Amino acid sequence: MTAVGADTYGRFVSTQRQSPASLSAIINGVLPSLTAAEARVAQVVIKDPAAVAELTITALAEAASTSEATVIRFCRALGMRGHRQLRLRAAQAAAAGEDAPDKQVAGGDIPVGADMRRVIDTVAYADSHAVADTAKSLDADVCDEVVAALSAAGRIDVFGVGASGFVAADLAQKLHRIGLIVFCWPDVHAALTGAALLGPGDVAVGISHSGATSDVVDTLGVARDGGATTVCLTNHPRSPITAVSDHVLTTAARETTFRSGATASRIAQLTVIDCLFVGVAASRRVEATNALATTAVAVAGRRT
Repeated sequence: MTAVGADTYGRFVSTQRQSPASLSAIINGVLPSLTAAEARVAQVVIKDPAAVAELTITALAEAASTSEATVIRFCRALGMRGHRQLRLRAAQAAAAGEDAPDKQVAGGDIPVGADMRRVIDTVAYADSHAVADTAKSLDADVCDEVVAALSAAGRIDVFGVGASGFVAADLAQKLHRIGLIVFCWPDVHAALTGAALLGPGDVAVGISHSGATSDVVDTLGVARDGGATTVCLTNHPRSPITAVSDHVLTTAARETTFRSGATASRIAQLTVIDCLFVGVAASRRVEATNALATTAVAVAGRRT
């Protein structure tokens, strides 16, 4: 049962500690920044955390065809002090079954010749775990800071291209609906122009699953140079976009061979967007309620 208490403003808040993200979600988040040797260690850990919990550092290095020094670097890339902490975290993952895939899903991948039931089960597995892992990994304090910045912003610009562009448009539409001044720029030239006009008191939000999309990274950098508060939403906390972001929000979606994870990544992003929207609406309850009522009346005649 979730415990609740009252904060200094008299609001009731959960006092239950945030659950840690699953081990595989943490590893997948840093995977693009790992060296080839470190990535081999990652695959060994993801494949069988229970076995890894029993391995010495020498045995783990041999299993990944690499050195003990590489294992240590891998541990530090995960934010761990060393191999001992990795073994403990792997044992916890195995005991909780947090990274154990459904036997019928085969770890979230879709094999050649898979029938439709296998495809359905695999996609559903990837999507549901993307939401669950993202909820566990989200830092509530960072979300609070982003909500406060958005609520007080003079202007908000949201950037995203490709599939992330649809998520950016969704955030812009939601915030606009409750009376905030928001722009969404799917074209990079328009995005750069908009970012260049942002300044102190404004907020720029960049959405990129990889965190390496140059159109979004460069645009967010321009906004930051002008003094705007910058926020990024990415699946990879060590990616380039974090270097130009004041606040970093992360998802925890897993990619698969046929990119069912691409849909999962959007669902994970939309989960974060919904959390931010509800947070902003709650902080501006009167204004948000009035704006929603006014806009509902405006479109009422268009419903059949």
